[in-house]
Amino acid sequence: MTLSATSIFTEFWENQLVDHDRQGVFLVLVGFILSFAFIRMSTRLMRSPKVPWWPGSVSTGGVHVHHLVFGIVTMMIAGTFGFVAAGHSPWGEICAFAFGIGIGLTIDEFALWVYLDDVYWAEEGRSSIDATVIAAGAMGLVVIGVNPFELGDESEGVPATIVSVVLLFAMVAICFFKGRRMNGIVGFFIFPFALYGACRLGKPNSGWARRRYGERNPKKQAKSEARFHPGRRTDRFKDALRDIIGGKPSEGLEAVKDEAVAATREAADVTREAGEEVREKAEHLTHPEDQKKD
Repeated sequence: MTLSATSIFTEFWENQLVDHDRQGVFLVLVGFILSFAFIRMSTRLMRSPKVPWWPGSVSTGGVHVHHLVFGIVTMMIAGTFGFVAAGHSPWGEICAFAFGIGIGLTIDEFALWVYLDDVYWAEEGRSSIDATVIAAGAMGLVVIGVNPFELGDESEGVPATIVSVVLLFAMVAICFFKGRRMNGIVGFFIFPFALYGACRLGKPNSGWARRRYGERNPKKQAKSEARFHPGRRTDRFKDALRDIIGGKPSEGLEAVKDEAVAATREAADVTREAGEEVREKAEHLTHPEDQKKD
């Protein structure tokens, strides 16, 4: 069984990857998935009260160092040495694997890039899971040989190729404008997905809906809101998948901010009451005659 698995992997490595110069992308994908899986597992264990012995986050001088910092540094080092290796084995493969590790550590905090706030366990932090799934899917398509720019053979000529590329980018852009990101990402590699997304109804909060629905076309706006209503089956499935991969979120960003504001106000009230008490005691000590008169 072990020999059979080894021979299958060797054949896959030689025939599917090395012969097509895709072993680097494959190792980037492997490093990416492994590092993301490890750091997610680590953060979930840190969050769990059942595993108190698991090491916590890294801090220096009272400042929390996010793991995307280590990811950025890893990508810088791996990218630099990857150029130095210039494709020479095994250093090129080692750098590719290390680069993938850096990507995994960095994209796990994708939400931090967007919100510029520590929303890792907030509802907004789920965007990191979305980015990870999309990135892994795109890399996987490249590994299996899907190339968005292989749109025809030489017999079709340069004009046909240019038209095909322009059409591809136009359909992908429409997908994103309609809020159909998954169709846009997958469609960049597999054109029918982009064409399908571009022809379908846009989401109610998308740029497409703001420009072409709304007051201009209230029927389309109502249809879009009914089609993409909160709590629909697709959204529930996506949320369940995000919870499995990344863990359940805590309160949303606004709730976290409200809680922080409330805690600050409570602390200010306590401080004010303590200050008034100290001031009263000081007055009693400095003016004992007024206390006797009372």
